[in-house]
Amino acid sequence: MKKIIVKCKIASKEKFEKKLSDIDMDFAPVFWQHDRVYVPKGYKRGVNLPRLLMRTEMKSVDKPAKYYLILKRHIEDSGIDIVEETLVKDYSEMVNIILQLGFKPQKEVSRRRQEIKMGEGTSLFLDNIDGTNGYFVKLETNLVEGDSVEEVKDDLVKTLAVFGEKNIVETSYSDIDY
Repeated sequence: MKKIIVKCKIASKEKFEKKLSDIDMDFAPVFWQHDRVYVPKGYKRGVNLPRLLMRTEMKSVDKPAKYYLILKRHIEDSGIDIVEETLVKDYSEMVNIILQLGFKPQKEVSRRRQEIKMGEGTSLFLDNIDGTNGYFVKLETNLVEGDSVEEVKDDLVKTLAVFGEKNIVETSYSDIDY
């Protein structure tokens, strides 16, 4: 699936939530995600090589965790992210397969996340990343055939600006220096 993703570090969680509340938008309950990021040998940022993520997700303490294998590839020239996600039953076995394919661990990222669905294929996430100060907002939308990447990205940036947020972060969470 082709996605356009824009994220920013927000100045104030309380002010951001108040602005959302003023337009009758509220986040779903907080849930926890932990990503182990794997990269191929020779990986360099900006070279369009894929990353594999093993994600553990817990939406409720009274339900078992879910595990996902996520392939992410950011196409620098176009600004598009290719994202494929598959539910995994055996976490350990999948990690062994990833390692046997020649991928190596890059980083681990844990977060507490809240989500608002903003329409067909668009979500807004409020993320608290372990090891960082403050909160991040991530807007993510599916790219539809015929959409202009630049126009979609500009719309997402403008949406964040409506909420007073302009501190755009161009890197993935695993590339942020904590």
